[in-house]
Amino acid sequence: MFTRLTGIVVFTLVLPANAVSQTAPEMQKVLERLDRLEKQNQDLMAEIQALRKELAEATPAPATSQGEAKPTLSERMDVQESRTAELAQAKIETSQRVPVSLTGMVLFNAFSNGRYGGTLQNPVTASITPGAANAGGSFRQTVLGLKFNGPDLPGGGTSSGSIYMDFWGGTATPNNNLFRLRLATLSLTWKNTTITAGQDKPIMSPREPMTFAQVGLAPLTGAGNLWNWNPQIRVEQRIPFTGLGNDTGLRAEAGVFQTTEVVPAGANAAAAATLERSRPGYEGRFNFYTGGEHHRFEIAPGFHFAQSHILGQSAPSKLGTLDWLVKPSELFEFSGAFFKGENASGLGGLRQGFTVLPSGTVIPVHVTGSWGQIALFPAPRLSLHFYGGMESDRASDLLANSVRRNLIYAGNLIYKLAPNVLAAFEVSQNRTAYTIAGKRLNNHYDLALAYLF
Repeated sequence: MFTRLTGIVVFTLVLPANAVSQTAPEMQKVLERLDRLEKQNQDLMAEIQALRKELAEATPAPATSQGEAKPTLSERMDVQESRTAELAQAKIETSQRVPVSLTGMVLFNAFSNGRYGGTLQNPVTASITPGAANAGGSFRQTVLGLKFNGPDLPGGGTSSGSIYMDFWGGTATPNNNLFRLRLATLSLTWKNTTITAGQDKPIMSPREPMTFAQVGLAPLTGAGNLWNWNPQIRVEQRIPFTGLGNDTGLRAEAGVFQTTEVVPAGANAAAAATLERSRPGYEGRFNFYTGGEHHRFEIAPGFHFAQSHILGQSAPSKLGTLDWLVKPSELFEFSGAFFKGENASGLGGLRQGFTVLPSGTVIPVHVTGSWGQIALFPAPRLSLHFYGGMESDRASDLLANSVRRNLIYAGNLIYKLAPNVLAAFEVSQNRTAYTIAGKRLNNHYDLALAYLF
């Protein structure tokens, strides 16, 4: 009010004498303008005070004469991680005005194999015959991805999806790496139901170990991890057990998975020509869970049914599965999977799911497989992973010098150099037992540097 009266007095003194005769309406307009100016000044002062408060809270306090510590390197790194996460939310808008996020990693691997590694970067089995040891470097396992969130759906649902690609196609030479589709999903989600169509792992085998050494193929391929990334459609129903707490319930999934049929060793060209290269498989998984992010327990039985067709005959593919996650604290977790049945090659097992006997009869190969991983998190930026897996095929179902058992075990250390820069070192050994030739060993070493974006 004092400001307003002062303005009126000054305004009156500086006016010419003839202005005193102004009408009441004109004077009212002047007073209203002064009111607006006063309100704007008050709003401006409030904004300045708020900005000063925010600046004071964001500025680290300097060290005092009593020796008060400045923010540590770890604290500053945590702040940088938070800022990196905020930047990661930046979106790219498509022609349909759907926000899309770019994600992935640039991955470099320096690797070395023993004499039974063949010429591959990371062999699935130890070769039956020795050769020269090989070593090299590669960017082939670099992954590019896009994630999107689409419009809302009727009934309160949402749509989302993702697609991931790498350069694992082609040959291992640096200038002959082909772009390749890895994973792709399109999901329609409601409160307790999700319908997903895409290319992904088998429905009853979603887990796998953590490693940067083997990304182009899933880790433990042919050694207990059923992994083939194939087209599928599935439905998930979430059933919360509210009587046991908010973090306890069941996730039930069922759907159709397209298998990749493989010509077994020993089959002649005429037999191979009759093989149906893909077949529908019917799968389900029932995941019982309890606990939150820091303490978690999950156990999930599952099943798979399909038929392989060759030479006018059928070789059944039937598997029972079980996978789990046990996380009693933030420092430790144990995960893994198990399967048993017959004819697992169409899902990413060893390439001998069935056998064509010399008589022309087709028989399925009975199989047992499993893998497990222990993960330790001793420090915020350090994690250790020890894992191993095995696939064992029944020798009586196999031809001479087929793989009877394939075992891989490994250990790696992953250190976070920066919020999105990781270094990893891994050592693994592959032990492959053949029906006649006996056991072969291959040692593998890998040094990886990953830049996440």
